Amino acid sequence: GDALSCVIIDKLPFASPGDPVLQARISALRKRGGNPFLEFQVPQAAIALKQGAGRLIRDVNDRGVLVICDRRLLKRGYGQTFLDSLPPMARTRELADVKLFYHEIERSKQAL
Repeated sequence: GDALSCVIIDKLPFASPGDPVLQARISALRKRGGNPFLEFQVPQAAIALKQGAGRLIRDVNDRGVLVICDRRLLKRGYGQTFLDSLPPMARTRELADVKLFYHEIERSKQAL
């Protein structure tokens, strides 16, 4: 909404590897032959990222910019899982696109 127009996420929100609950889950998944990172850690972090984006866009009238600074989003194979978890939105890596977006928001407010 008007109060929040930009959310900046510096790193993908993986849980701390030192967390005892996480360590227990990892151990249990390994014991059954699973891949704890892809089966648990990535999906949990994707949910946390989606929740962060949800703080910006709460209803259909909200507008804003979600900035994700972590290069792993594009450089790692699991990055697509994070992108797929987000609601539909325009994506760019160009600052000029962001400036234009904010300019259009201001112009639409003035037209009201």
